[in-house]
Amino acid sequence: MKVTKSTILVFFLAIVLIVFGVVAFAPASFSALQQVSLITALTALLSFLFSLVTHDYSWTDRLWSTLPVAYAWIYAQAASFHAGALVAALLITLWGARLTYNFARRGGYTGEEDYRWSILNKRIGNPFGWIIFNLLFIASYQQFLFIAFTSPLSLLSVRSPQAFTPVGFLAIVLFFLCLGIETLADQQQYTFQQAKYHLLKRDDRHSEEYERGFRTTGLFKLSRHPNYFGELGVWWSIYLFCVSFHTSLFHFTIAGPILLTLLFIGSTIFTESITSSKYPEYAAYKKQVPAILFRFW
Repeated sequence: MKVTKSTILVFFLAIVLIVFGVVAFAPASFSALQQVSLITALTALLSFLFSLVTHDYSWTDRLWSTLPVAYAWIYAQAASFHAGALVAALLITLWGARLTYNFARRGGYTGEEDYRWSILNKRIGNPFGWIIFNLLFIASYQQFLFIAFTSPLSLLSVRSPQAFTPVGFLAIVLFFLCLGIETLADQQQYTFQQAKYHLLKRDDRHSEEYERGFRTTGLFKLSRHPNYFGELGVWWSIYLFCVSFHTSLFHFTIAGPILLTLLFIGSTIFTESITSSKYPEYAAYKKQVPAILFRFW
């Protein structure tokens, strides 16, 4: 079955029904974290079923910038829109809007599947093995991460007498800095890729890069994946903001940004194995520029 805009619309309508259904009909004793967990279990199952029917494995990708926003507002509602929870929800909404726009302009909502899934499918080379991987990792584990990296907001889901602290304001500054890095990196990469394939007018300053096949200037001179740096920075900033209302800067919900970091490290290794096989000069670039962290010398 070919994925169309109509298929994606039906999928998101089902997601909306799941979210509002759980919020409206979950037992009154359910905490915000329990509501989020139940929603995730249902959306993971839905994503898996859609992937079986359509043979498209990017359904979780389409939720990456949307479902965490819904979770942020569930936490904010549980906190009776306490100032801290409201600010966190607004920050995450801003993050989601930017990421949704970037995903949409790359065809994510018009049936374009992440190219890495088909490559990984071939590498696994076993239909049953791929189904298990799809269920356990693509649909389930990745959506479990939605619970994990938004879980620090559970600290705000009860009214807190503590006022905003310098750490909280620092976290907000870091959030916007990392969001700006992510935005600029995505724009630089998008413009480069569009021009490389002659969808935009080429910039003569990047002639060598077009021939080489990958970008090494702009933020990509400081990091091979500056967008990953920005994305991780956003969620570490959210964690820092949330724990600023807690009695300690260390809380078990730090597992969320840690697990997200590990996912991005794994994604970098896999993505670069593909890139290195396509572009001979990428190996030299890897020796000169760090993978995610920035290098300013």
